[in-house]
Amino acid sequence: MATKKQIIIPVVILTVGVLGMVAFSAMKKPPEEKAEINLTPIVAVEEVTLQPLNLDVYSHGVVQPKFATDLVAQVSGQIVELSEHFVRGGFIKKGQVLAVIDPNDYEAALIEADASLATAQAALELEKAQGKVAEKEWQRIKDTSPTELSLRKPQLAQEMAKVKAAEASVKRAKRNLERTKIISPYDAMIANREIGLGSYVGVGSNLGKILNVAVAKVRLPVADNQLQFLTASGEQAKVTLTSDYAGVKQQWHAEIARSEGVIDDSSRMNYLVAEIVDPYGLASGELPLRYGSYVNATITGMKVTKVALVPRYLVSDSKVAVYSTDSKLVYKEVTILRQQGAQVVVSEGLVDGDMIIKSALDFPVAGMKLALAPKEVPISPKDEGDTQLALKDK
Repeated sequence: MATKKQIIIPVVILTVGVLGMVAFSAMKKPPEEKAEINLTPIVAVEEVTLQPLNLDVYSHGVVQPKFATDLVAQVSGQIVELSEHFVRGGFIKKGQVLAVIDPNDYEAALIEADASLATAQAALELEKAQGKVAEKEWQRIKDTSPTELSLRKPQLAQEMAKVKAAEASVKRAKRNLERTKIISPYDAMIANREIGLGSYVGVGSNLGKILNVAVAKVRLPVADNQLQFLTASGEQAKVTLTSDYAGVKQQWHAEIARSEGVIDDSSRMNYLVAEIVDPYGLASGELPLRYGSYVNATITGMKVTKVALVPRYLVSDSKVAVYSTDSKLVYKEVTILRQQGAQVVVSEGLVDGDMIIKSALDFPVAGMKLALAPKEVPISPKDEGDTQLALKDK
């Protein structure tokens, strides 16, 4: 049987332990209250401004002459004269003589043709006189009507034919004599020359090549879906050409002259032909647009009155995330007119003042609460100077 002492000692120890725990609990500091954390996503926005816009179409091409002509000898002979301008890169005027083939043989041929013509004409006059004499003699001898043979009409026709043949020979001789001079058919630049002084050329020999400098052309490939932005499929549209000249980017003005009217088999593109008047600036004095230059072209397109330019990455499935007036996320359906570089042209779905959300959200849900990022306050140069002085004083 337990004694009184054995019962009292455990009770005392338990009581002291409880009192110690109460004392230590009273000495412990209460936990600090933490401020409530706002987990509303903060976003950056961009205000929409509707504006007019030209829907220009962009292309590229290589500058080429509108006309290029291979010079070919039409008569044979030795080159006895060459123009000092008949060199690669030389500029020549319409009607200018570039080279002369020895004309002596052709001058002699013309003299012979003239002599043959004079002989034929004399024989014709003689035959006409003989025909009149024969007619008078026939009327004096016989009362019946004379025959054509008795009036020498077949002989007269023969002499007339000889005259025509002689005239043709003269014409041919004159033409061959004219062909001894190689003449430029238009204002041109020499692309190359294949002959030298003293060279012998035959009929069909290549003498050189000239390029027309009055008008240049550029074939501009345009995708089929871009033609909708050009008035009348681009006919007579203004074009701005850009290229480097002497290391500096320059511009020239052109105009669409025509469409080739077919889709290219290899590129599947439409080709519009732009023409540039006086590409070498011979009349205007402007910088030359050299043949063979690669140019970028901006074709003036239709003008729209109210569109918005939106960064392409902000549009998904034809929807744009917008910060609403009640600070919530709203998705708006938009109509994309076209893509323009890193932006898209939106014709419907947005209005002036809409706030497009530029920030990426982890789990965007329509209707979720949002907060705007605080705007940065710009520091004026005066304030910045005062700040620097205060820092130096410290």
